[in-house]
Amino acid sequence: MIYEGKNLSAKLLDNGIAEVLFDAAGSVNKFDQQTIQEMADMCAVLSSDSQVKGAIIRSAKPAFIVGADITEFGELFALPDDEVLAWVAKTSQAFDLVEDLPFPTVAAVTGFALGGGCEMTLACDLRVADTTAQIGLPEVKLGLMPGFGGTVRLPRLIGADNAMEWMSTGKNHKAAKALAVGAVDAVVEPDKLIDAAMSMVADAIDGKIDWQARRAQKQAPLGLNKNESTMCFSTAKAMVFAQAGKHYPAPHVMVDTIAGAARLERDAALKLENEGFVKLAKTDAAKAQIGIFMADQLVKSKGKKQAKTAAKNVEQAAVLGAGIMGGGIAYQSAVKGTPTIMKDIAQPALELGLNEAAKILGKGIEKGWMDAGKMAQTLNRIVPTLEYTAIKDADIVIEAVVENPKVKSTVLAETEQHVADDAIICSNTSTISINSLAKSLKHPERFCGMHFFNPVHRMPLVEIIRGEKTSDETIAAVVAFTLKMGKTPIVVNDCPGFLVNRVLFPYFAGFSKLLLDGADFAAVDKVMEKQFGWPMGPAYLLDVVGMDTADHAAGVMAEGIPERMQKIADDPIELLYKAGRLGQKNGKGFYNFSVDKRDRPAKTPADEAYALIKADKQDFDADEIIARLMIPMANEAIRCLEEGIVDSAAEADIALLYGLGFPPFRGGIFRYIETIGLSNFVTLADKYADLGPIYQISDGLRDMAASGKSYFGQ
Repeated sequence: MIYEGKNLSAKLLDNGIAEVLFDAAGSVNKFDQQTIQEMADMCAVLSSDSQVKGAIIRSAKPAFIVGADITEFGELFALPDDEVLAWVAKTSQAFDLVEDLPFPTVAAVTGFALGGGCEMTLACDLRVADTTAQIGLPEVKLGLMPGFGGTVRLPRLIGADNAMEWMSTGKNHKAAKALAVGAVDAVVEPDKLIDAAMSMVADAIDGKIDWQARRAQKQAPLGLNKNESTMCFSTAKAMVFAQAGKHYPAPHVMVDTIAGAARLERDAALKLENEGFVKLAKTDAAKAQIGIFMADQLVKSKGKKQAKTAAKNVEQAAVLGAGIMGGGIAYQSAVKGTPTIMKDIAQPALELGLNEAAKILGKGIEKGWMDAGKMAQTLNRIVPTLEYTAIKDADIVIEAVVENPKVKSTVLAETEQHVADDAIICSNTSTISINSLAKSLKHPERFCGMHFFNPVHRMPLVEIIRGEKTSDETIAAVVAFTLKMGKTPIVVNDCPGFLVNRVLFPYFAGFSKLLLDGADFAAVDKVMEKQFGWPMGPAYLLDVVGMDTADHAAGVMAEGIPERMQKIADDPIELLYKAGRLGQKNGKGFYNFSVDKRDRPAKTPADEAYALIKADKQDFDADEIIARLMIPMANEAIRCLEEGIVDSAAEADIALLYGLGFPPFRGGIFRYIETIGLSNFVTLADKYADLGPIYQISDGLRDMAASGKSYFGQ
């Protein structure tokens, strides 16, 4: 052994080739500060050892290197700008030391080589990957750009256009795709990887491969003339703006950095990259997107731990109610391999449910992620029935009938009579109390809520609602099944609307109050979409949800939380509902829905909707519109956390991100509050407190703001 650290080592083989092995103590290799220092120390040892003629760099784990240690970013990025710059410069220089080793180097890539892992391969002279490899620079998903040489080396290796596409999308690329663009030099089967890397470095040592020329190419300016450069970067800037818009600065800074460095040699180009990285590290978007990553990791880890305790494995599922939602749930269960009974009381409903599953699968074939064989397998796993006897062997039954407590209670009681004693029964309800529904069952301990979001196949979240008598075993089994379905489970406690709808309806109430004060709903939608970043403004979202559904849910919320969510007099939502303007489902709501000349969906603000909302028109600036809608949502999210409805701010953020499409660059509702600053949020909310209880903050928030605490415990 010529070098041995905690996370990597190097030994000299008989042929003069050094084998550098990344093997950190955890399950994956990542670039934390310890590993970076060891890499620099190792390079010093290798450079001074005259016996070393070449080196291969590989991993002892199933993945090469998954990237930087993101858990270090919070503390690092809070440092002053000059200290962050010093850190990233020192780190990227460790990669330069690898590139400057006085002999050829080959990266042997297996599994994930992402972020810093990809940049490690780029620092090597040659790259061979096995067929399991996935290579990419996903920093843009964290609101960042590559900071360890990626913006300099990748464009010089695969061309600026390809490199900017890789970095601006943040996608992973399989080995064959990486080979096609020149990001790797060869692809082999996993059992041939080390031999192939050894052969490649031997050829480089023997002069059969001109490794010095390859290295020089990465260190020289980009080979673009002035016209090519202008065309390349102006096109890239336009494409990035079209894709990312104004809310995500990372891809814009990345393109500007590559453009600025195009005529510079390595060291000067890396200086620009370091500066761009620091600029992004200090943005709210990076803080928010890193926060999302950390929250998502927490939710996944928690889900996996809960699933491991599950004593019951779901091998047969059943869905009761075969409408759009029931069909979507049956599809999601079946497409992930679980045979699923779909029961209804009417044949046309069963046909609707099967058609919904077939429609999703058909679109999958059109887009290329589904083939006819898998479509047939999925549909064959869905067994439609009109008889309760068909569900007798189901391990889990998901009730998805009409959102009516009496109907649901009746169906649940009937279900219990036809399933095994250990079968789990769930209700896909969006607002109805699980404790209330549990009263219809003899064994409420095996019952919980399982709230899917529409459309089921696209929305990642499933809210799992624990009732007062729900057992831990039931929750564990439902969490495990949710993961098996490919969804993200978040366990919440029972209350009106649970978590997501409970925080959504104060937002809708704020919207209704704003309209009654004279705001234009189309103008409000524009602000909330273009400036705040929601995928849909509140009027458009209500049209998609359906005015009948929204009005019913508002009634449930008013009954459950009358002190804050009482019905609003002349509520525009209720006015539209009573006028038969249900939204998208019947083509008329706040908007009139149609198709344009190219047969594409179109919507126009409805004069009929304006006529129903009898209010003196008034203009509101964007800040006031945002405040009047978001304060009620934030306040209710805080109350949910304080009441123990949700366990953590991180889980609440992920729930709103995955269940409502909360703007990722804002990081979730709690990250949004923290970005404003708790004291500033208190001041803002107090400004609107006279508008009603939904604008009035809790004593808990006031105390936290006064004591300088954080919802993330930092």
